[in-house]
Amino acid sequence: MANTLKQIIEDKKESLILIKKNNSLNSLEKKIKNIDFFIDFKKTVEANKGITLISEIKKASPSAGILIKNFNHLDIAKIYIDNGSTCLSVLTEEKYFMGKPDYITDIKKKFKIPILAKDFFIDPYQITLSKSYGSDCILLIIAALNGSQADEIYDEAIKKNLSVIVEVHDKKEAETALKYKKALIGINNRNLKNLEISINNTISIFETVKNHQGPIISESGIKNENDVKYIYDKTGIKNFLIGESLLTSNDPAGLIKKIIQINQ
Repeated sequence: MANTLKQIIEDKKESLILIKKNNSLNSLEKKIKNIDFFIDFKKTVEANKGITLISEIKKASPSAGILIKNFNHLDIAKIYIDNGSTCLSVLTEEKYFMGKPDYITDIKKKFKIPILAKDFFIDPYQITLSKSYGSDCILLIIAALNGSQADEIYDEAIKKNLSVIVEVHDKKEAETALKYKKALIGINNRNLKNLEISINNTISIFETVKNHQGPIISESGIKNENDVKYIYDKTGIKNFLIGESLLTSNDPAGLIKKIIQINQ
């Protein structure tokens, strides 16, 4: 299989050229000043005593294709929030995940919940762009960036008072992530280069990041409450980012309730 991540990054570079032409940093800063619904994502996760569920909203993915035909981001957000999700992850990448940054604005205008902008951040400009839509947290994917790029994006996000999830997939990336002291660390169970999944990835990498000061999150490939309990029992991790299992479930409300009851 071709390197999916590499292709997404190349396309992101192209799309950013047009976005930058149409949206000056100055205009984005003005937009941010008029937003009054920012919430501290990291503090919300830290304050939650039980299982923290970051529920994901997306229409499609490169690995699964179209997940929901009659997609309505507000309806999905309502189900997630009504049943106990702590935060939301909203895909804003348009080509591969059929996301839109406007989804964040729409949800934030209706609901009071912290939102991660799930995208491929390769340029500090995207921090201001993302915040201008109301995002509270951004994703920094170590595998997508060289060291100086990651540092620049992280520094810009912290400067803009956004939380940062630094996403890792192997022990080398996990070691790199430890230098981002104010970040949350997300362990991705999906290899973004070949899209293979194993929830044991969280368990094998946990030892490297267990002393990190911020929250640790297990991401991707988590099918049900049994997977959550397995990871929780092996590591003590209580923060989970789950998307496809909820989006394709016949009873997402019931699944959320089962998951958040794991350590009660």
